[in-house]
Amino acid sequence: MTILVTGATGNVGRLVVRELAKHTGVRALTRNPAKASFPANVEVVGGNLDDPSSIPFEGVEKLYLFVHPPTAEDVVARAVKAGVRKIVTLSSGAVTYGYDRTHHLPVEQAVEASGIPWTHVRPGEFAVNKIDLWGPSIRADGTIVHPNPDEFGQPIHEADIADVAVAALLEDGHDGKAYTLSGPPQLTQREMARAIGEVVGRELRFVDVTVEEALAYYISLGWPEEIARYILGLNGYEGGEAVDFADYEFVVRPDFETVTGKPYRTFGQWARDHVADFT
Repeated sequence: MTILVTGATGNVGRLVVRELAKHTGVRALTRNPAKASFPANVEVVGGNLDDPSSIPFEGVEKLYLFVHPPTAEDVVARAVKAGVRKIVTLSSGAVTYGYDRTHHLPVEQAVEASGIPWTHVRPGEFAVNKIDLWGPSIRADGTIVHPNPDEFGQPIHEADIADVAVAALLEDGHDGKAYTLSGPPQLTQREMARAIGEVVGRELRFVDVTVEEALAYYISLGWPEEIARYILGLNGYEGGEAVDFADYEFVVRPDFETVTGKPYRTFGQWARDHVADFT
């Protein structure tokens, strides 16, 4: 059996590739195969999801799909025509909560309309975002640019997302299911900073900034303004009305443990796994 993994060099995709390679044939799709680093038994191929005709579906039985809406229907149609018989999508918890109507939801709808078995994986806040948001200033002088250190969050380890995707691709019993992955119990930004500080061996300090100053800083790091505004609570998902996270109920959803039989990895574990990114 061959499984095609799109977004194979992404934060989740690379872990999906490595775990699948222990069990079955894997074809890893990337725009630049020369820069990809995978086990020797992984077939690395070039292709671009923005150009569905470039995707080598021949001989593929299952598909791990991370794609944007403009080409989703075409990608799915080509997969089905080539004989793919199962699709696992990397989606978003925003779909579960009704915040996403134009980004991940249309992809899910295209997959469901294909007529072949599917599973949706819907994670929430990615812990790995902290590397780009906090990493530069932590590495420079041990500071963090965030306007509200006592704000809650519920970041999930990318390995937990990959574990569920791999299970859905390799095991029976996941067809027609959408798994919402919340991450472990909520933490304040200050508690997350403390966990990172413990692994890098220094006390981290929050810079006293306004929301507007933090927005300008995040944009300067290369974050799209719409996403930066969402992270800071200035806009809701996809530019909609902002969610008041002061009243948001952070729950630990059971889907991850149901699928894997284990609890979520903690943020402290994530920090230990990424110590090199902050030093």
